Amino acid sequence: MNNTKNIKLSYRKRLFGHLKTVYRHRTLVRKYCFKCGLYRQGILHDLSKYSYTELHPSVKYFQGFRSPYEYEKEIYGYSTGWLHHKGKNKHHFEYWIDLIHGEWTPIPMPYKYLIESICDRVAACRIYQKEAYTSSSPLNYFLNGSGKDRMHPKTKEQMERILTIISTEGEDIAFQKIRKSIKNNTEL
Repeated sequence: MNNTKNIKLSYRKRLFGHLKTVYRHRTLVRKYCFKCGLYRQGILHDLSKYSYTELHPSVKYFQGFRSPYEYEKEIYGYSTGWLHHKGKNKHHFEYWIDLIHGEWTPIPMPYKYLIESICDRVAACRIYQKEAYTSSSPLNYFLNGSGKDRMHPKTKEQMERILTIISTEGEDIAFQKIRKSIKNNTEL
């Protein structure tokens, strides 16, 4: 679907389209988190998307092929929904940036949130790329995005390493390795 066609959709169609996308995304993230042994995070993942602050702009800018936040950013240069979302959800590296000694400084993400972030990236790529998805999609999205430049070096290195395992060995093997590392209280 192109942008113009989707913007002409009724509010009701955009609402149900967005809710369906969120449901499918949360279902995949929950599945992946469970495979990694992160049950609580799988259940609670992205519940803030149902808050008015996030739901309203997400429905308003729903297109179906990418995050509504991206479209809102194109129009205004920022997204109110995204600002709320990243400030409420520890699986986003932006949550872990703080003003320290007068400078915005990235902080290493705790391992369990890093893993939830990886589950989130895999699910988002699957949802938005549909049939074009490959096991390399999450790694390619990471490598081609600008966000990695604002991550703490340890977070960036761990994220790239684990996404490379997903790319080369597949999700099942990667999630088994992650589950084992969590069980042994170690990190990949």
